[in-house]
Amino acid sequence: MSLGVVMLTHRDFDRAAALVRFWVRGGCPVVVHVDKRVPLHEYEAFVSALSDLKGRVRFASRRKCEWGQWGIVDATLVASELMLDSFPEVERVLLSSGSCLPLRPVAELQAFLDERPGVDFIESATTAEVPWIVGGLSEERFSLAFPFSWRNQRRLFDIAVGAQRLLRMQRKVPSGVVPHLGAQWWCLTRATLDAILTDPRRKEFDQYFRLVWIPDESYFQTLARRHAKQIHSASLTLAKFDRQGRPAIFYDDHLQLLRRSNCFIARKAWPRADLLYKTFLAPRPADLERGLPDPGKIDRLFANASDRRGRGRVGLYMQSRFPVSSRRDILTAAPYAVFEGFADVIDGFESWLQDTVGGRVHGHIFGPNRAEFAGHEKIFAGSLSDSASLRDYNPSMFLTNLIWNTRGERQIFQFGPADNQAITWPIAKDRNASICVVSGAWIIPMFRAGANAERVRTQAAELQKIEAEHIEALRSDWSKTRVRVWTLAEFLSDYRGAMQEAMINIGAGHAALTSLPPLVDLAGLAEFLQELKNSGMHPYLMGDLLPTNRKKNQGSPKPYVPR
Repeated sequence: MSLGVVMLTHRDFDRAAALVRFWVRGGCPVVVHVDKRVPLHEYEAFVSALSDLKGRVRFASRRKCEWGQWGIVDATLVASELMLDSFPEVERVLLSSGSCLPLRPVAELQAFLDERPGVDFIESATTAEVPWIVGGLSEERFSLAFPFSWRNQRRLFDIAVGAQRLLRMQRKVPSGVVPHLGAQWWCLTRATLDAILTDPRRKEFDQYFRLVWIPDESYFQTLARRHAKQIHSASLTLAKFDRQGRPAIFYDDHLQLLRRSNCFIARKAWPRADLLYKTFLAPRPADLERGLPDPGKIDRLFANASDRRGRGRVGLYMQSRFPVSSRRDILTAAPYAVFEGFADVIDGFESWLQDTVGGRVHGHIFGPNRAEFAGHEKIFAGSLSDSASLRDYNPSMFLTNLIWNTRGERQIFQFGPADNQAITWPIAKDRNASICVVSGAWIIPMFRAGANAERVRTQAAELQKIEAEHIEALRSDWSKTRVRVWTLAEFLSDYRGAMQEAMINIGAGHAALTSLPPLVDLAGLAEFLQELKNSGMHPYLMGDLLPTNRKKNQGSPKPYVPR
């Protein structure tokens, strides 16, 4: 199945030319769009540099491309039309840029796509189900009009938004269209792309999206939902962003990290990263037995770096980060431990913990129906009732009384996003709390119950939002608790190590664990999470779980150690 590449570029034309030659050498025709703002002499020099490839390279008519506006989508549409008209043999079209660096030979990408005929790879989720929106405009990007540039006409942009909010103006979304968001970079089948380009209502759709904010993140993501037969809601291009929503840049010292990610393409590479370009663009034989893309390695590193940059380190004073004074409360009389998600992923966790650690191991004492005291007690120490309504009258005092009444005995309880969240900040600021979290583990009961991904999507999105806010509180500058958070993928990848670390975190000693309870059956969970993605939700708290059919001979890569 032939792959064609549409490339958008506006600078660093020496690197862009090298990328074009890489794709052509791999058998892919390329259609290039150069921003109309590029001076004519630079454009002509670029075209001339690739003149020997004119049989496999076409240049689309130029459009002015400005971030956040319609020009980028218009350029993509023009280039896509030229691709389908000029190369009838192309069955799939990959959208890339002049700074998107291929990490694997084209033959490996081609083989990956051939094994998945008819699948469109495009990140596509509704506004209520994505975690990456930065800047405060989510639903409003579709209900308001944005005729002005956010970067170059910021004052007019703000005035226009404020006026529309004041007048309560609302744009009407075209009938039959549900706005979706996702990464700009996609790989669509010819059938889906052609259906988008020749849609009888395209003029209506173009008119609407012309005034949407950042339409390159929503135009194809929305219309693909109308025409695609099977969407894999993920991009084949690895792209990372910082806390301000700006794209991360890969440098030469990211070489080994990018290699081990097994991803096909990375955005965006620093134009002077000579080692990266020399390594990944060099001709090399394809390894068709190589494993699936595993961006989890990079996700963990970038998450830790972002966390370090945003929160700093205890005791570190520097010009850009000075400690903010805050109240530090002690809610309870003695240390206690909270486990979140462990009982969902480990079979018989509570009884094992009771035998291993001792003390009193409760269930979800802040559960929606009742306080699940150890031993199914209805009345616990100090005449505490298991009534949810009595407990919820003052949840923090309920916990205070529980710990006071059991002084001298370790108390441990379970917690999750379905529980009463009013206790989040009290335990986050409590010095006596030790909290261990397996984020996203709450999806396991839904999965094991045979839930349909489409039907539970809304519920799952709500639980994910609640847990994300809960974890943010635990990690905030106001938090005084000892907390350790693993994504579900991280926990499963090193079960014994995570359990050992959890026992240390709650102060249960440093001795090696001699036995561990079994994990619940998770066969098919990765596929279930992908179904949630495909239905429009982004289950990001679970981490990146690989499908259960991952190649057995892939082995466990060595951990990445930054230089």
